[in-house]
Amino acid sequence: MTDVLFKDIGAVHNDICTKRLSPVELTDTVLKHIEQLNPVLHAFIHVQHEQARERAVQLENEQMRGTIRGPLHGIPIAVKDIIHVKGTPTTAGSKILKNWQPDEDATVVRRLVEAGAIIVGKANLHEFAMGATNENPHYGSVRNPWDISKIAGGSSGGSAVAVATGMSFGALGTDTAGSVRLPSALCGTVGLKPTYGRVSRHSCLPFSWSFDHIGPMTRTVRDAAIMLDVLAGADPLDEASSQIPYKRDTTILHNLTEITIGVCVEHFFEGVDSELASLMDEALLTLEELGATRVDLHIPGIEEALWAQRMIAQAEAYSFHEPLLNDFGHQYSPDVAFRLEFGRQISATDYLKAQRIRRSFIQRTLDVMKGVDVLVTPMNHNKAFPIGSVTPEESIANMFKLAKAPLVSLLGFPALALPCGYTQENMPVGMQLVGKPFAESLLLQVGDCYQRFAGWPEHLLKCKLTTN
Repeated sequence: MTDVLFKDIGAVHNDICTKRLSPVELTDTVLKHIEQLNPVLHAFIHVQHEQARERAVQLENEQMRGTIRGPLHGIPIAVKDIIHVKGTPTTAGSKILKNWQPDEDATVVRRLVEAGAIIVGKANLHEFAMGATNENPHYGSVRNPWDISKIAGGSSGGSAVAVATGMSFGALGTDTAGSVRLPSALCGTVGLKPTYGRVSRHSCLPFSWSFDHIGPMTRTVRDAAIMLDVLAGADPLDEASSQIPYKRDTTILHNLTEITIGVCVEHFFEGVDSELASLMDEALLTLEELGATRVDLHIPGIEEALWAQRMIAQAEAYSFHEPLLNDFGHQYSPDVAFRLEFGRQISATDYLKAQRIRRSFIQRTLDVMKGVDVLVTPMNHNKAFPIGSVTPEESIANMFKLAKAPLVSLLGFPALALPCGYTQENMPVGMQLVGKPFAESLLLQVGDCYQRFAGWPEHLLKCKLTTN
């Protein structure tokens, strides 16, 4: 049964629909796998042993009667522990909320359940989603399964590791400055940040309201597409939710002859580790071999936009945490406390100025991308570094050292992280595809075409770690 843990969602769904696979047996296998690996990797904060098995029994009974709820029927899925699951602790990776249990499911969790998913656990994260390393002093630092001495990336590191190692077939992550995309790149998986407003954030604890996204994390682009089909859609409970309907084009692209890719060297390609840069060059050549036309772009005002991103994100984070800081400030980890202190010092004038800069930068970028279908960038700019090697004072720059991801969160455009090779040390490297607003369907088609042609990941990680 262990081989099934690394099959894609579509194949497993087909096996369940044809009754070749039992949801109970599958869930038991996943839970046993979690028991073996989680003590080493710290991917989960809470594992729902009883609830998951009860759910599997219910779904198997429906399966035997010929009832299939949706594309995730009987599929074990992990949920980042900042997203509410009714009756289950939502800690946000913090000591402060360790015993807090919400009384409702987040909209995204409800949609997963309606589609037949089995929630196997709450995935570990950087405390309050405010960091790029997923070093967590309260629940254990999430370890990169390709080298357990290294960081998995954050803040959705537990979700990425659960997917990479077969502890779940997919996961939910959140992305405010790259927190879905960076850990996906460092762990060799796929992460999708949808357009801002495409997926509801109702009942997800905020980091920065105007930047927060929820997105799927999977092993293949096609699996990300399946999960987005379930998650996308308007939600009256989220004031930022878009009314633009989502319908995916399921046409499979066998080449990219009709696609124009944009490459902005400034900022996005600056400071990339030399080995990673070489792999990125190969990925760009592969896209051109598939028929894509390359256009070099210049996006004015990037440095000013980056300043705006920092001001907005940290100010909004502090506004949410101020009441908690008054009562529980001593229980925050040092790096998160450092970030929040930075946010406390931002003036209302700077915040409003930053929002004006943001609006003009979004329009400027749209103008530059008029003749382009997809913007292509490196995902991670540096290799995963050893756990414990970064000081709290350095933490606020971590996301910018590891990846140039925050700028795309400022834009709110959809972005897809997917593997584009491995270093000589056998560590995964990621590429990022950025689309125009609400063009997730095309983004997924291009990513799927590349992934099938390039063969990345060439071998899914069949983790042999033990608790020894």
